[in-house]
Formats: sequence, structure tokens, C-alpha cells
Amino acid sequence: MRVIRGREFVADRAWGALDIANMAGTTVRLHWTDQPYRWHINDGEEVFAVLDGIVDMHYREEGAEKVVTLRSGDVFFAGVGCEHVAHPRGEARVLVVEKDGSV
Repeated sequence: MRVIRGREFVADRAWGALDIANMAGTTVRLHWTDQPYRWHINDGEEVFAVLDGIVDMHYREEGAEKVVTLRSGDVFFAGVGCEHVAHPRGEARVLVVEKDGSV
């Protein structure tokens, strides 16, 4: 049994993570960041849940860049082939569920 106080988690660098679980090749990680990530396409599906803060999620759909603002409690699902990049507004804490070894 383990309790994680997500809003208290701080990493030593942007996108630093606390590994929570690896369930048959699917990882659950808590990330802290105050900087954008980078454009990427995962090799599997990704669930991106904002626990604290505000994150502008940029993604490409049919060649057009779009942006959705995610607040605490919001979830972004990136299906296979979804190109995306997260831009936090200040500090943010994000729970990410994805295939082990994904970008």
C-alpha cells in the first residue's frame, strides 16, 4: 500500500518522474514540470491526466495544429499516431499512463 501526495511532488528537473507502477508493460508515472516537453508520437496509447496546474496540450490533427487547455482533473488521451506536446503554464503535475519505454 502506498499513498502519493501528487500536489507535493517536485522533481529535480522538468519532466522528472516518480515511477508509481509497471503493470504488465504499462507504466504509471507522476511527472513534475515547469517547461514544455517536445513534439513526439508515442509508439502506443497515452493517458495524460493533469493533477495540478494548467497545461496547454498542442496536437496535430489532419496536418493542423490545435491546442486544448487542460486543468486539474482533465485527461488527454493520445491514440496511436497522435503527435503532441505539453506546455505547462507555470508548475504542473501530471499522471501519465503509457507503454513502458515510450517517449
